[in-house]
Amino acid sequence: MTGKMKAQVFYEPEVMKMEQKDIPQIADNEVLVKVKSVGICGSDISYYYGHSPLDTANGKGPLVLGHEFSGEVVEVGGIPKSLGLFEVGDRVTCNPVQQCNSCERCSEGQFNLCSNPTVAGVNVDGAFAEYCKLSYTHVYKIPDTMSYDHAAVLEPLACATYGVKKLDVTPGDFVVVFGPGPIGIMMTQMIKASGAGKIAMVGIFDYPLSVALESGADYVINVADKSSKWYTDDVTAKIKELSGGKMASRVIVPTAAKQALQDALTVSGPASTIVYFGLPGPEDTIEVPALDTITSDKTIKFSWLAPLVWPTAIRCVGNGLMDLDKLITHKFSLEDTEVGIKFMKESPDDKLKGVVIVDAE
Repeated sequence: MTGKMKAQVFYEPEVMKMEQKDIPQIADNEVLVKVKSVGICGSDISYYYGHSPLDTANGKGPLVLGHEFSGEVVEVGGIPKSLGLFEVGDRVTCNPVQQCNSCERCSEGQFNLCSNPTVAGVNVDGAFAEYCKLSYTHVYKIPDTMSYDHAAVLEPLACATYGVKKLDVTPGDFVVVFGPGPIGIMMTQMIKASGAGKIAMVGIFDYPLSVALESGADYVINVADKSSKWYTDDVTAKIKELSGGKMASRVIVPTAAKQALQDALTVSGPASTIVYFGLPGPEDTIEVPALDTITSDKTIKFSWLAPLVWPTAIRCVGNGLMDLDKLITHKFSLEDTEVGIKFMKESPDDKLKGVVIVDAE
């Protein structure tokens, strides 16, 4: 396909321009997707404000951001076409992290640790545009019953799925989730569906905590706002009370807050599993009480990206296990992408997830 498309091009911190760009030309192993919906990720916000460098050669733009997206197939490369994998008109979601399949980590099946990834919206053009191309191995069909908006948040849901998979929830577990952001609330729904007995969500704002309650959390705890009816100044004592003195058997931390990372160790009980998920700063550290952790036989894990879990995430939505409507609180047009990014960062309004509608259904 040839021609021009509208795209939001990021140049440098707080500089993004709507431009006409050439429609991407696909290789034999690629698929061209007409973008429908794009989630605004925290990393998009970090790139826009200059808090994080891009993964381009110089860490800078110009680049089309946006890596959480869904759309419709409009062109199929020679390889997927010969295999009968895709047809024009297929409704799809896309995994932006495309591994090289050649490095040592890929050869071990550790695709999330690929040494040479191509990532849409991070080191190659992404989806804040009318069209985006990807390797056919990273494009997934979605059910006709799934909306494009829901499919656009499958990327963070896939990451949440990988984290919950590592948490290894067993029926009846008392689970603590630190951080009621979109991923934390997704995790709460998935943990509940996995058979957890009770779930406690810990956060600092009442609005997302209230959504967590509606999404499967049995208890919510506010550790920052003294005016909150859910406030506590001692999260460890509160978890001990709620768990009947047993503490948590599973803890997951989808936040970068240092205190949450540390508190995960104190709210967890004997033979518990802790999964660290959120991305702290490069200088942040936690202190592990070595003797207590060893003699409590705790397991500490870390979760990064979403290898080999996309079909699971798609099934969870397709089978009605996830209520994503609670998460998508704001929508913006492609023209207002920059407005949306600023709103999600700066607005004091209640909000969870913003989505850019590129082409309405």
